[in-house]
Amino acid sequence: MVKVEIVEEKEQHDPRSPYSSASSSRTSSSVSLSSVGSELDGEESFYERIVALADIIPPTTRQSISSRISKTTGFLKGTGKVVGNLVWIVTTSALLVGLPLALVLEDEAKIVQQEKEMLAQQQGAQVSNKTAQERACPPSAGVLITSPYLSQMLAPPGSMYPPNQPQQKGVSPPGF
Repeated sequence: MVKVEIVEEKEQHDPRSPYSSASSSRTSSSVSLSSVGSELDGEESFYERIVALADIIPPTTRQSISSRISKTTGFLKGTGKVVGNLVWIVTTSALLVGLPLALVLEDEAKIVQQEKEMLAQQQGAQVSNKTAQERACPPSAGVLITSPYLSQMLAPPGSMYPPNQPQQKGVSPPGF
């Protein structure tokens, strides 16, 4: 026949063990892991938790993820370098070619505007010369004075050339 004995265990109090308590586990089951878990949170950092998660993923999967990430970063770095070089080429070309071209076009527009103004002034001076000659000697009198001195006197102020002589043009560089 088998005899059954009840053996009283000695209670060992380990303060770090989540299963030990001052009272026996038979008498009190109010101690849970959630109350003990808050004590462990202060000791473990976020980095340690991430490192612990790395152990969950198998090594082959970790290797494939790592290689994909490294290939992607390499591709992005290479693409960024090529795009950066292209942007550099475009901006320097625009500065070296476009800016001087824009300045030359602006100067040319100013010169054309000045030429138009001078032409308008000359046409106005010619009209005023004709009216001055007509006033000096009306055509109804039948006498036409063709003295060069009269035309010089009737020429607009600042005119240095007599009207019968062709005016000299400015010096232009070779090739223009």
